[in-house]
Amino acid sequence: MKVGVISDTHGLLRPQALVALEGCEQIIHAGDIGNPGILDQLASIAPLHVVRGNNDLGADWAGQLADRLQFELCGWAVVLVHDIADVPATLEPGVKLVITGHSHQPGIEWRGERLYLNPGSAGRRRFKLPVTLALLEVSASAIDPRIVQLLE
Repeated sequence: MKVGVISDTHGLLRPQALVALEGCEQIIHAGDIGNPGILDQLASIAPLHVVRGNNDLGADWAGQLADRLQFELCGWAVVLVHDIADVPATLEPGVKLVITGHSHQPGIEWRGERLYLNPGSAGRRRFKLPVTLALLEVSASAIDPRIVQLLE
């Protein structure tokens, strides 16, 4: 299963992101969405898992969004939060994938058998950080993550 992971759009969904997400069977947005229209565009591609970010707090449209989600991808238990500081100190043993955003810094880190993934920021560039999202190839036996750079 091809899964797109995007975060920190801050009201900007780039055409390059839409191209990168083509063919995804699911999309995950790790918060700081910035505009409900972004969720509509993403939902037109594939089913969504979404959490709100700190910049979404107080927006009427974001009030219905969770701060943390737990769900499964091909049998892999996933925890999704915006800020890594909000990841529970003790995760259930079956959690194999933790997805966060917030820092705008893309990262793929295996800690034992658990993958910590930050897709980086797909919205407006901050400082000199790259503009990225992540793609996952997920099967019952493996998760293969990669970061996709949207701008040079």
